[in-house]
Amino acid sequence: MSADVITRPAPRRSVWKTRKFLGPLALYLALVVLAIPFVYPLLWMVLSTFKPIAEIYGASNLFPNQWTLDALGKIFTVNPLLPQYWNSLYTSVVITAITVVFSAMAGYAFARLRFPHVNKVFFLVLSTMFLPVEVTIIPIFRWTAELGLLNTHWPLIIPMAFGPKLAIAVFIFRQFFLSLPRELEEAAMLDGMNRFSIFARIVMPLSGAPTATVVILTFLNAFNMYIEPLVFIRSPELLTVGIGLTRYQDQYGDPLYNAQLGATSLTVLPVLLVFLFAQRQFVESLSRVGLKG
Repeated sequence: MSADVITRPAPRRSVWKTRKFLGPLALYLALVVLAIPFVYPLLWMVLSTFKPIAEIYGASNLFPNQWTLDALGKIFTVNPLLPQYWNSLYTSVVITAITVVFSAMAGYAFARLRFPHVNKVFFLVLSTMFLPVEVTIIPIFRWTAELGLLNTHWPLIIPMAFGPKLAIAVFIFRQFFLSLPRELEEAAMLDGMNRFSIFARIVMPLSGAPTATVVILTFLNAFNMYIEPLVFIRSPELLTVGIGLTRYQDQYGDPLYNAQLGATSLTVLPVLLVFLFAQRQFVESLSRVGLKG
């Protein structure tokens, strides 16, 4: 009898271990299957860099039938990609830095300061999100032409940093600041700190999640902007990479798709790296945006 009692739990433990192993395995397999529609176009784009143009037109296979490195040299010779790449990087970094600083200060003001019609002003700021860039592009063009800023990067930086995307960043910071306990700031005030010191030394160091979210969204929008450089920039060396990708043509005007796909693959790297380094804070911030308002 005692031997039977001892041996009975063993099969149940074995079944429990099997289920514990198969559960995560099934989840990972399902995630792999769901990721295929998203990963396949990216792999096709990268591998098509090593295909002849005729194979890109005619074949639908993933891997090249005939590997060639001809497109790699044309990426940097047919079009000045490196200067355009640098233009996109530095303008995106400047726009992101300006957006983070001003949206954080505005979000803190809307969350903590009490001034007349604060909610109405906040909703007025949010209403700018509904303005498409096509509505404001003509007055901005006239303004930049009068100031002599055409064919410079200022029309790209200022409207993007202080435009409708800033309202989204203000909303994200405000929602996060509302969730912070007021006791932290009250204790700092008792120690003699003013509002600016509290914001700079206490509030912002705790704002890693919303900052990462704003950085990702702003950098992505700034790096991929298209209509602004198309309207305001004329020199090929001043163009951003979004416009430069459309200028891969041979001497007959036919598109060089393999070189264009290779250059496009390179443009994915900055945004991908920014997201990989800040993805945890990004997810955390999105989960907290609607907690309090």
